[in-house]
Amino acid sequence: MDKKQNKTAHAILVGLGFDASDGHTRITKGEKFRILGGSEETHDKMAETAVKFTEKLSLKGKQMEELSKNEFADILSESIAK
Repeated sequence: MDKKQNKTAHAILVGLGFDASDGHTRITKGEKFRILGGSEETHDKMAETAVKFTEKLSLKGKQMEELSKNEFADILSESIAK
């Protein structure tokens, strides 16, 4: 059997911020997401969005690996922190 066939698919949401100018290194980890970098404001917005996304995913009873591209986009757009 091919090694690729034995592996289970895993997915995480990754947020990258490039607008930090204060010298801080910001990293936030969740079970299904990683948020790296950004200014304090940007990092906080990305982290809030990731938390909301994982909560909505849980409410739907789905894993990220099971989502179609359209489902992913819909859940993400509902979760974006304003």
